[in-house]
Amino acid sequence: MIARTQRTKRVPARLNDCEVTQDNAVNDEGDLIHFALLADSEPLNYRDALKSNVWKKAMEEELKSIEKNQTWKLVDLPDKKKKIDVKWVFKVKLNPDGTISKHKARLVARGFLQKHGIDYNEVFAPVAIIETVRLVVALACENKWSLYHLDVKSAFLNGPLDEEVYVSQPPGFEIKGKESMVYKLYKALYGLKQAPKAWNKRIDDFLIQIGFKKCAAEFGVYVHCPKDEDIVIICLYVDDLLITGSRTAEIAKVKDKLKSEFEMFDLGELSFFLGMEFMRREDGIVMHQQKYIGELLEKFEMEGCNPLSNPSETNTKLMSAQMKRRLIRLCLGN
Repeated sequence: MIARTQRTKRVPARLNDCEVTQDNAVNDEGDLIHFALLADSEPLNYRDALKSNVWKKAMEEELKSIEKNQTWKLVDLPDKKKKIDVKWVFKVKLNPDGTISKHKARLVARGFLQKHGIDYNEVFAPVAIIETVRLVVALACENKWSLYHLDVKSAFLNGPLDEEVYVSQPPGFEIKGKESMVYKLYKALYGLKQAPKAWNKRIDDFLIQIGFKKCAAEFGVYVHCPKDEDIVIICLYVDDLLITGSRTAEIAKVKDKLKSEFEMFDLGELSFFLGMEFMRREDGIVMHQQKYIGELLEKFEMEGCNPLSNPSETNTKLMSAQMKRRLIRLCLGN
C-alpha cells in the first residue's frame, strides 16, 4: 500500500479572487497552477507541449542535437546502477524589443538525484565576471574595434563525462518495445551537476589548442596574438562568447574555427549580452538596460512614476521601521 498524504490542499490566499478549475488545478508534480496567469506562455508539461506543433518541433530539434553530438546510447540498466530521471523544460526566448525569438525545449536531467563521488566529482566552471565584460567593451570602444556575439547551441551536450551516468528515456519519446531500457551518457546533459565543468573543460582545451592563452587573473577571458600588433580577445560566459580584436580578418578566422568545432549561432555585432544592451554610435558605444528597467517597472506597476534625473547614492542606508518608531517617540516626548 502506498501511503498518501491526508493534508488538505488549499488555494493560496493570493488566488482568492481568481477562478481555478478543479480538473486542471494541479500539475504532474502536485503544484497548484492558475492557468489564467500563464496564458500565451510556456507549456506546463510535455503532454501539453506535444499538442502544439511549435513546441513539438522544438522538442524534436533538441533530441536531434543530442543524437548529433553522440551524447548517449540506449542500453539495459546494469545491476546495482540507478537511472536519473529527465524532464522537459520549455522557454520562450525574446528579443530585446520583446518579440519572440524562438521556442526552446530543453531536456534536463534531475541532477538533485545525483550523489557526490558516485555520479559526479567537480562541478565548478569559471565565467567572465560582468566587470570584465564592461572592461573589454570599453577597450574595444577606445580602440574602435568590432564586437561580435556567438552563442553555442546546446553547449552542455559537448562536454564529455568521466563518470558512468544513466538516464531514463525522454517523456513522450519512449521507444516502443524498449520502454525498460535507459540511455548511457557519454556527454553531459543540462541539469547534471558536472555539466558546466565538462563543457568548460571542452571549450577551454579547444581554445588553447588553436593558440589562445587563458588570462591569469580572469579565467573566463582568452587572448590570442597571431602577430606582433594583432590581438583577439574572447570573453566566455557559459555558452555565450564575446569576441573582439584589432583586426576583423583575424576575428573571422577565429569564428570559422569555432563554427567548425561547435554548432553555433552567429548573432553578429554585439547588441545584447548578459542582460545588457549595446548601441554603437559615432562617438562610441552606449551600454544600457532599458528592457530590464522596463520589465522591473511593469512588474511593480510603476510605469507611470515620475523619473528622476540623478540616481540615488550608493551605500545609502534606509531607516528601518524600528528606527522610525523610535524617532516618532522622541518627537512625541515619549
